[in-house]
Amino acid sequence: MTNPHGVHIARLLPWDGSDGQPCFLLTDGDGYLTRIADNMESVQLGMAGELLDHIDDLLTDLGATSDQLRYGLARMSESLRDVKRIAESRGARLLGSAVDDDRR
Repeated sequence: MTNPHGVHIARLLPWDGSDGQPCFLLTDGDGYLTRIADNMESVQLGMAGELLDHIDDLLTDLGATSDQLRYGLARMSESLRDVKRIAESRGARLLGSAVDDDRR
């Protein structure tokens, strides 16, 4: 994402910092770390889609064990946390764009 106004925004990254806290990047929307974050988000969203397909199969399998279902639910929880972070990050960037547009 290139920011046409050259305004720097704080982007929530799709990974935690070393202390487990959210990690932010001050960026104009272009650069090496931005591309890595974009790629990581793409991978996370792709994995979420694949996991949904797997869970759908698991839920229709009458022979699925409670351990299999529990494991699938744990992975779904992790995936939902990633997708939520991506949505928050993208939403914040959209709001930042709206604020930038209002300044013009």
